[in-house]
Amino acid sequence: MSSQIAIDVMGGDHGPEVTVRAAARFLLRHPSVGLFLVGDQPTIERYLAAESGIDRKRIEIVHADQVVTMDESPAIALRTKKRSSMRLAIDLVKEGRAQAAVSAGNTGALMATAKFVLKTLPGIERPAICTALPSVSGHTHVLDLGANVDCDVEHLFQFAVMGSVLAEAFDDNPSPRVGLLNVGAEAIKGNDTVKATAERLEAGPVNYIGFVEGDDIYMGDVDVVVCDGFVGNVALKSSEGVAKMISHFLRQEFKRGPFSRLAALMALPVLERLKKRVDPGRYNGASLLGLQGIVVKSHGGADVAAFGKALDVALREIENDVPRRIDQRLETLLQERPQA
Repeated sequence: MSSQIAIDVMGGDHGPEVTVRAAARFLLRHPSVGLFLVGDQPTIERYLAAESGIDRKRIEIVHADQVVTMDESPAIALRTKKRSSMRLAIDLVKEGRAQAAVSAGNTGALMATAKFVLKTLPGIERPAICTALPSVSGHTHVLDLGANVDCDVEHLFQFAVMGSVLAEAFDDNPSPRVGLLNVGAEAIKGNDTVKATAERLEAGPVNYIGFVEGDDIYMGDVDVVVCDGFVGNVALKSSEGVAKMISHFLRQEFKRGPFSRLAALMALPVLERLKKRVDPGRYNGASLLGLQGIVVKSHGGADVAAFGKALDVALREIENDVPRRIDQRLETLLQERPQA
């Protein structure tokens, strides 16, 4: 088998009910990939028994007798849950038995555990959470989405480099456009950290196009958007809220009367296509960039299809060797930086 992925089966809102089913479908789509299913073995066996057509020889169950809960403190999880499904999945990456780990569990605990076990790449001070969001021309990679609420110039600069490398690898784009999220596009706008980061990025090594605003994430004129985790998480959650509100309003309007219901029936094919294009599950799977290994975070409430997308993200990172590519770019930067 060319690749092995470790799955934290017990993580997320739905646990093995979703993760095992998603794993079974993933194996059918990717015949050369093997999986470690990490969690309570009897539970995993029970759910696997309900799946047909899968090659059990490509599955290895790793028993874990602990689970990191969704509301658990990262520090407590790191200290007391060394036999958890989350920790053992990441340990498999550290040991080289798996090339990536995927979890829908507690984000803070996942980041803390991954950083402790795998360590960051040389030249990276903090890992960042990066995911793709839909845009009119496809998608935009955005980071950081919550791992680092306070960032300095060096952190944002590193995020820009990592995001650019990811976009190059995933989108086959030799020069992705990188923008810095700000309260305006004018050079005079923003706080001191954002302005200083812009000066740093203007000197290279990415295709920096300047400041961008929140709406630019979705308009297709930028490939990578960089921000601190506080701003990024607010932007992400606000976007999700707007999408839900529009969906709610549409349902209300189409139920107002018989003619509205008829219009809804006629518009159903268009609405279904629209729903598919903006479905958050289609973009599920956030990369924890900057680690000496691949870890992908799935949304905690992901369904089977959405969790499968997170597994796809992990496989793409393996195939494109994203950590090595980031490491090589950083090594080049360090060699080019003038000595003090």
